[in-house]
Amino acid sequence: MNKNIFFFLLALSFMFFSCGKNNDIKNGSSTGTKVGLVFDVGGRGDKSFNDAAYKGLEKAKNEFGIDFEVIDPGDGSDREAALRKLAAKPDIGLIFGIGFIFTDDITKIANDFPNKKFACVDYSINPDNPIPANLIALEFKEDEGSFLVGAIAAMFSKSGKIGFVGGMESSLIKKFERGFIEGAKYINPDIKVLSGYVGVTGEGFKNPSKGKEIALTQYQNGADIVYHASGLSGIGVFEAAKEHKKYAIGVDLDQYNEAPGFVLTSMVKKVDEIVYITVKEFKENNFKSGIKTFGLSDKGVDFVYDNNNKSLITDEINKKAEEIRQKLIKGEIVVPAN
Repeated sequence: MNKNIFFFLLALSFMFFSCGKNNDIKNGSSTGTKVGLVFDVGGRGDKSFNDAAYKGLEKAKNEFGIDFEVIDPGDGSDREAALRKLAAKPDIGLIFGIGFIFTDDITKIANDFPNKKFACVDYSINPDNPIPANLIALEFKEDEGSFLVGAIAAMFSKSGKIGFVGGMESSLIKKFERGFIEGAKYINPDIKVLSGYVGVTGEGFKNPSKGKEIALTQYQNGADIVYHASGLSGIGVFEAAKEHKKYAIGVDLDQYNEAPGFVLTSMVKKVDEIVYITVKEFKENNFKSGIKTFGLSDKGVDFVYDNNNKSLITDEINKKAEEIRQKLIKGEIVVPAN
């Protein structure tokens, strides 16, 4: 073979290999079996939303032997970089974004890496922005679960005043607040609900001192129960409940241990189960993109009723709560959109 032709073919082969490799890096390898996850603001250790997601990963690892890698983006400003870092790794095939704040970033990254699979918990649905074919939007009917704990709070309250503490003032957290108020007023139309928000940015989910300050004010103004949907900021709500010897309602996970004896119940979102199920479907090659919604009918949301709070939630209260649950499931009660 002519020496010049040999070197030309060698160079051509190298160029072909390099282009293919660069294309793989951009699009993401489709052979990855590992799972990546980026936490929401507050990170792991919030004893709520993020910890629930991590619990789901651990369960999947224990049952399937599937490995995972997590990133805490700190204040959340580098979400896109964290998602892109995980997506660029050949051994990672599925990437989670935990929280509605990820919506725009994970949509962009999913389009950039069409050979990867993505999932976003609490994805904000926008009819004008189509969901990529490799992305699953996981959402919950938080208003249904909040309606139930609002009804329980109204039945339990002696003062006729209850409180709500939200993290970031946003459409998602407003769903919690709206459901809670509607549930309470379903039981007692005259009940007073005191509401407050920690902030208007993601920082609102990681400020326990501000959460405590708001809850203290609500207790001092007569509320005997405060429900929070504020991530790590909720730790301050439990501290306020203990100080005033009044009651709090937890969120996402069973938060009884944050203030034993002072937690009336918790509105649990089965984020752990949803993460686990999504990993299972990915491992079994049954991953399907689109929107998945979880509510009372499939136990995606629920309230805690066990030996820790049976002395507080009487049989009568629990029976009424179960009646309300069935009416919500059957559509006999509909939580207003606004």
